[in-house]
Amino acid sequence: MPPASPCTGVCRIDPRSGCCEGCQRTLDEIAGWSQASDADKHLILRRVAERRACADWFDVDLRSDCDR
Repeated sequence: MPPASPCTGVCRIDPRSGCCEGCQRTLDEIAGWSQASDADKHLILRRVAERRACADWFDVDLRSDCDR
């Protein structure tokens, strides 16, 4: 069974990261998803998980220390 798309329906590309704010995929990953092999989809999902982990780290550890 192929992996499910990580799309959350929040389709906005962050200009700083180049990733979708909802699913954390790049435009190339989004565009190629339907044609990607299952192995490539799993690779994309691993990258997405890494991006989300980094985003969570920045949200919790750095922004909470900002006094602006």
